[in-house]
Amino acid sequence: MRAQITLQQPADRLWAPVEESLADEEIAAGLHRGQEACLEAAYRRWGTLVHTLAYRALGDAREAEDVTQQVFLAVWRGRAGYNAHRGAFAGWVVGITRRKIADALTARTRRTDLVSAAQATLGLTAPADTMARQVLDQVMVCHELALLPAAQRRVLELAFYSDLSHSQIAHVTGWPLGTVKSHSRRGLNRLRLRIAAAEAQ
Repeated sequence: MRAQITLQQPADRLWAPVEESLADEEIAAGLHRGQEACLEAAYRRWGTLVHTLAYRALGDAREAEDVTQQVFLAVWRGRAGYNAHRGAFAGWVVGITRRKIADALTARTRRTDLVSAAQATLGLTAPADTMARQVLDQVMVCHELALLPAAQRRVLELAFYSDLSHSQIAHVTGWPLGTVKSHSRRGLNRLRLRIAAAEAQ
């Protein structure tokens, strides 16, 4: 497989007309053999369905596009896990789509919670429709983040900019979950105190 999979190709590619005549099972078999043309055939056949499902669930075109990309990357990476005896290939693709939509909704909830926590703890104010990234950028602008102890800074950067939960941070850093939570709490408190002191000057 090449380093990057291109899901959209010009319509005049030689295999494009052949794709229309392929049965779902043939696409699945070709994928299993590692044929990228079959990945593109799958995208042409089910891409619109995947995007529609994602958009209906998320209500955001950009997120729906992201989910669609994630679904077909997951189809490619997990192609060996498809078992025709367990159901149709299209159903397998839809199952992956539902999982990716659920992941996107979970991430959205976590970002919303993080924004609320940052606003409450750091005293930040922003319009209700401000995106999480914009709010968190305000934290970065407050250069106080760079002055935190290394461990506290590491935890907050992973939370703010990598959108990781405490459990995920513990996995990435190898630190106990309690230690991660402690660094997060202390780091946020230090930021709050330092920002309050700066505003008082």
